[in-house]
Amino acid sequence: MSALPKQRASKAFATLVAAVALIILTLTLSLPVTAQTNYFTDWPAGTSPAEVGKRVAEHFVTSPHADPRHIVYQEVCTWYGALTFAQLSGDKGLSTKLIQRFDPLMTPAGAGLIGQDRHVDFSVFGAVPLEIYLQTQTRTKDQKYLDLGKSFADRQWEDPTPDGLTRETRFWIDDMYMITTVQVQAFRATGDSKYLDRAALEMEAYLDRLQQPNGLFFHAPDAPFYWGRGNGWVAAGMTELLRALPADHPRRARILAAYRKMMQALLGFQGRDGMWRQLVDHPEAWPETSSTGMFTFALITGVKNGWLDPATYGPAARKGWLALVGYIDQNADVTSVCEGTGKKNDLDYYLARARRTGDFHGQAPVLWCASALLR
Repeated sequence: MSALPKQRASKAFATLVAAVALIILTLTLSLPVTAQTNYFTDWPAGTSPAEVGKRVAEHFVTSPHADPRHIVYQEVCTWYGALTFAQLSGDKGLSTKLIQRFDPLMTPAGAGLIGQDRHVDFSVFGAVPLEIYLQTQTRTKDQKYLDLGKSFADRQWEDPTPDGLTRETRFWIDDMYMITTVQVQAFRATGDSKYLDRAALEMEAYLDRLQQPNGLFFHAPDAPFYWGRGNGWVAAGMTELLRALPADHPRRARILAAYRKMMQALLGFQGRDGMWRQLVDHPEAWPETSSTGMFTFALITGVKNGWLDPATYGPAARKGWLALVGYIDQNADVTSVCEGTGKKNDLDYYLARARRTGDFHGQAPVLWCASALLR
């Protein structure tokens, strides 16, 4: 072959390669970021949010109440997560079973299980009937769920402090999920912005008091430790609030900045195994699932809503989910869950907390994560 035909063939081949490259680039740029990177797709067998969420939610339906005397907050949080998962996965049968689990509480015989103490751990109960109302109102407009849920949100602010905070304020970071969620749910059910304003005001007060320069949170002013689940509660609470706060809300920028500061800090403390520790900043502490689930929920939601850079935070979120799923046993129980923990100014107290299996503290964030991945 002469030099001229060779040159023409080479030029034609180069043109073809360039054209193919341009087509691939065009298609790639048109895809969403998550599709490009597969952070939230292409799950290994048995780890998809649809499969995992179904197992954990169905297990919850048949589980006894965590406390036979009254419905406790960790059961409420699991119920809420199961309901959102059922809706997002389109599983109407599961939704029905979750509502049927709730309806006995609407009877005189079952009403005694609803805790009435004016305390964050009991007030969060209102989030569940509000979620049921949100999911059923287009069909039945059943006012009883709305009335019950709103009663807890409104009662919480019946006699606010001079600063406008609820009297249930105690400045434990756990509160930033308990208070925030019931108020945000009341906003979602009614559209009344006063509920968002309350939650945002409360969140700012807690941020000012408990967030440290490194982005993490002390358990309480007199408990200067970065307890895993405590930090998880506030991460999840900020996430729920940011999902609802309008872009022009006067407190949104402050809360979003605090959220991003915390997420940046958490990147540095995630273990190579994808887990976070019982005390976040102590690598010798044991890997703990409830905190890992809550942090992963916050990261997934941040990436999917554009609050966080996908390339930076997407891999951490995926790694957290896959690690968490590895701690779910054959009974759909989450293992290595920190037992219920009050505040204490004692390092050994936190390091020595017992591990539980099947505790609702651990079941709940798995369902939040599954829901976030399906949104």
